[in-house]
Amino acid sequence: MSPWIAASPAGEWIPRPLPGRHWRRGVLFPRLLEEADAIVSTCCLKTHRFGGHFTLSLKNSVGTVGKHGPDGYNYMSELHGSPAQRQMIAEINLLYRPALVLLDGLEAFLDGGPESGGKAAPGVMIGGLDRVAVDAVGVAMLRLLGTTRAVSAGRVFEQAQIARAAELGLGVGRPELIDLVADDRAGQDLLARIRPVLTA
Repeated sequence: MSPWIAASPAGEWIPRPLPGRHWRRGVLFPRLLEEADAIVSTCCLKTHRFGGHFTLSLKNSVGTVGKHGPDGYNYMSELHGSPAQRQMIAEINLLYRPALVLLDGLEAFLDGGPESGGKAAPGVMIGGLDRVAVDAVGVAMLRLLGTTRAVSAGRVFEQAQIARAAELGLGVGRPELIDLVADDRAGQDLLARIRPVLTA
């Protein structure tokens, strides 16, 4: 979580309900983000050794949630103790819509994470207006590089974070709807390798 957001006074957190049965009390969301003219979401290309499996743009939103309520309730304990953790990650994203998502893949963690793990240097930046599309391409990139069993399991759009986000209408619902564009020949060659992984 951003140190600035974490240090916000109690009145700067707004209780927000979330649909479905996963978050028992909804979450506390920062007024700062609700009042922002635009939000640019920046994230990294990495796995997560705990329940999220990967940390891309959807999971980046966990950093916006207040940890403790005024009554001491621990929202992070609820999240991290839930078998529906990956669906809950997606649900946070209902609270805001970024104007732009930038995923830094200059370096990546292929296992471990979020703070250390097996590294690779794919040297890519992934950008888009659709969080689900960006995360799907990020997962395909991790698979192409060789990643964990959890991130490699099933189809990309069957990964729980992505599946729930698509179900909630946060972005595309299938890989064929993603428009992949590169600005040079090397990027086009990489996309030719990513496409079959994304759609497999």
